[in-house]
Amino acid sequence: MRNRRLWILALAFALTPLSARGAESLAGSRPNIILVMTDDQGMGDLSCLGNKVLRTPHLDRFYKLSTRFTEFHVSPTCAPTRSAIFSGRHEFRNGVTHTIKERERMALSTTTFPQLLRTAGYQTGIFGKWHLGDEDAYQPYNRGFSETFIHGAGGIGQSYEGSCADFPPNRGRSGRYFDNVILHNDTIVQTLGFCTDVFFHAALGWIKRQHDSKTPFFAYITTNAPHGPMIAPPKYKQRFADLGWDASTQGRYGMIENIDDNFGLLMQKLDEWSLWENTLVIFMTDNGQAGRGGQLNGKRTPMYTAGFKTGKGSPYEGGTHVPAFWRWQGKLGAGVDIPALTAHIDLYQTICELAGAKIPDNIQKIDGRSLLPLLENSKADWPDRRLFVHKGRWAKGADPNGSKFKDCAVRSQRWRFVNNRELYDIAADPFEKTNVADDHPQVVAALRKAYDAWWAETLPLMVNEDAPYAPRQPQAVRYEKQLKDRGIPKWVAPKL
Repeated sequence: MRNRRLWILALAFALTPLSARGAESLAGSRPNIILVMTDDQGMGDLSCLGNKVLRTPHLDRFYKLSTRFTEFHVSPTCAPTRSAIFSGRHEFRNGVTHTIKERERMALSTTTFPQLLRTAGYQTGIFGKWHLGDEDAYQPYNRGFSETFIHGAGGIGQSYEGSCADFPPNRGRSGRYFDNVILHNDTIVQTLGFCTDVFFHAALGWIKRQHDSKTPFFAYITTNAPHGPMIAPPKYKQRFADLGWDASTQGRYGMIENIDDNFGLLMQKLDEWSLWENTLVIFMTDNGQAGRGGQLNGKRTPMYTAGFKTGKGSPYEGGTHVPAFWRWQGKLGAGVDIPALTAHIDLYQTICELAGAKIPDNIQKIDGRSLLPLLENSKADWPDRRLFVHKGRWAKGADPNGSKFKDCAVRSQRWRFVNNRELYDIAADPFEKTNVADDHPQVVAALRKAYDAWWAETLPLMVNEDAPYAPRQPQAVRYEKQLKDRGIPKWVAPKL
């Protein structure tokens, strides 16, 4: 009995963050950092969060080993979230008010945190989706990344008026998530295989090189999956076909299970390379769940949504509330939940503090906070705050003021005020079933006043509203020029 008690105490000690044991601060500890962010995957798209159809054993295991931010929020759509992450401020304040129409480009006045990491001796790599501008000045190699391995536009094969468009060979193919051409630093290369497999493999090869050279690194693995179109390798679709799901659901769920296998490969390699003790790994998604229903044996059937009534593109909880699992072996506790209200804008200061990268005084105003106090002590004091949400996407050339109260929200720890008229007590009603605005007029007045002040301050910073369309799609120009001058070489997958 005594040995069993000692074993339980030892286990509890091992699962407690070092900082909670009286260890020194995490600031300046300079870990490697791997941020994995998937596209359009929501809280309902993981078996560890209750989905009974999907099998995500590797992410389930990672979840159990992680510190989890259970009230973590992003933007309602993809380019906005990415802009907020890399700037530390609301996306509108970087000119990102849409996902296309030249309004997906992150303002060139923005200093990104990868730029600051480079000054602190880090190598920085992106693998997958960028979606913050396809013109040269906006590309990741000019925004702080030392290694670039990306598709164009907001998704593989997408093409829109103006500059937002992928490389021509990726467009218009039914199997366009296979055998893509990819921009690898300054060269477009021809890859072989399914896109998510390729992005993880490229990232792992680069991570291994940094590890071998003993160089601290930031790796951003940013899949386009499970964004539509719903395309997955046949072996990942088969189980869902056998269950009777329609082709679209087979593709979407197949992409998610493929992501899980690739995340499992990442975990396996970090084991092999003994990297867990000096590497922080973060898993999150870029907005709420996109797939919310399908056909099961010919009958319309809702998908599991973890209880949320909305998903991607919504100002309600389901649009912005996403998974956020953080693992750093020996530094962060396993199976620890942090309920404080946190957000994507907090990554900037957090990562810079961890890396010992100084944030200059003369860059953009940062809206976020450092998460280090919570990482060091999950019960640390965390003053209430207000997060501002807006879907954006008004018509090009329209006055933003006409959409001021359309698809917007203010979120505090307890409350969510939606569209300037609905109030939800999230602490008591997390799935927003009852509008209590009439019962709390003072709360409504305070949140409305805060939103008005935020909008007035933010409106002048929406710098892309009048931007003219680019005369030609830059990735098409780049592809045509390289094809003529030197051809498109095959990408050689690194040995792992």
